[in-house]
Amino acid sequence: MKQLAVLRPEPGARATVERARAMGLDAFAMPLFKVEAVAWDVPDPNEFDALLLTSANAVRHGGAGLRRVLHLPVHAVGEATADAAREAGFTIASVGHGGVAQLLGSVPSDARLLHLCGEHRVDISAPQAIRAVPVYRSLALPPPGDLRKLEGQVVAVHSPRAGRRLAELVDQARIERATIRLAAISEAAAAAAGGGWAMRDAAATPDDLALLALAARLCDRGVTT
Repeated sequence: MKQLAVLRPEPGARATVERARAMGLDAFAMPLFKVEAVAWDVPDPNEFDALLLTSANAVRHGGAGLRRVLHLPVHAVGEATADAAREAGFTIASVGHGGVAQLLGSVPSDARLLHLCGEHRVDISAPQAIRAVPVYRSLALPPPGDLRKLEGQVVAVHSPRAGRRLAELVDQARIERATIRLAAISEAAAAAAGGGWAMRDAAATPDDLALLALAARLCDRGVTT
């Protein structure tokens, strides 16, 4: 069985590796980014009906400013984000299971949402009034010294940025893309990695469990043409 490399930043990488190993996969972490807090000004909470959280990193790195918006209900993109918000003392209004578009489809169209997010984000097109405020950033780490461990293995790609960074590093190291299979969390993440891989597929839904189910299939099956 092929190994599974997990590229996402810590502590998410460790959590994904643990889930993968519980499924019987031979997984290891190779983070390409690190996450750090950024200074932010808390908007007037009275201008919003709820918070929109699309990553648990917003809770981990939001800092003291979170206390001023703790009374706002949270619409969380997935269970991991919802769990982090609950642990921080927030009340969860809804949890999505198919990405941010699916989540917002269940939120009143006239809702005023404060989106605590990262500096690198995809613009959200939705009927709700959404104000994005970055509270963290992901910084690229130096190229891993053991990058060649990816040859012949499966790589879990959790974001478009990770897909682009992976392609850049593999090409710089003159590693043949055709030796690596990609399991991406979304079509956007898969597309960002470009072509030429031994196999490239996107998870059925944009969450860790669906991504690992896909990765398990790629670890076990041979390449078909």
